[in-house]
Amino acid sequence: MNNPTVEESGLAGGVAIVTGGSRGIGRAIVHLLAAAGMEVVFTYRENAEAASAVVSALPDSHITAEPVDVRNSAACNTLTEKVYDRTGRIDLLVNNAGVIRDNLLAMLEDDDIRTVLETNITGTMNMSRAVIPHMMAKRRGKIINISSVSGERGGRGQTNYAASKGAINAFTRALAVELASRNITVNAVAPGVIETEMSRPVRELAGDIVKSKILLRRIGQPEDIAHAVWFLASHYADYITGQILNVDGGFKLE
Repeated sequence: MNNPTVEESGLAGGVAIVTGGSRGIGRAIVHLLAAAGMEVVFTYRENAEAASAVVSALPDSHITAEPVDVRNSAACNTLTEKVYDRTGRIDLLVNNAGVIRDNLLAMLEDDDIRTVLETNITGTMNMSRAVIPHMMAKRRGKIINISSVSGERGGRGQTNYAASKGAINAFTRALAVELASRNITVNAVAPGVIETEMSRPVRELAGDIVKSKILLRRIGQPEDIAHAVWFLASHYADYITGQILNVDGGFKLE
């Protein structure tokens, strides 16, 4: 058998929706999928300048930015219908949009809890509900959720975030069961500590301590997560569903 190549990934010509694609991990995912030949539509919430920079970075690629609050199910449905009406297909959904509001549980405000849970969990469900009918009609599709190692190994001050990502893991497995008969796979990627704007406070406060808990002794890069998403989206992962892929450098294994 010939060795597999990037060209055989099956991504070229497909259509992907990536939520929260204007920075960090989302930006890396958008660029890698576009470089693989996919048409990528990504959402952002407020930072139009950052979203425009993602599009302009690869001017020869098919990348479109759409302002969508994933907590709004109607907005998710509108986006999905817009993409499907224009392209006639939705091959991949990457649920990446997420927020963090760290603090001790007793110190969390109602909005801290509500914002994290509604964005991280409800947003993922909203976008998944929106694309599933189109994938079912074609009897093919892939959904990849961005979880976190916090979903299984929560840390101090992360009760709301850890709860949201633990729910994403459970959601991933349950949805995989629901959709397997329609040839739709559902998996998740669980990043460890990645060099993004979201993780900056932790890295600046306890960078050396954090590194000491990572077997590979380095902070991950957004591209590390993007490559895992690329793999799960490709034909190489067609026989994988209901799985949580940790990409964390061996975080908290010692």
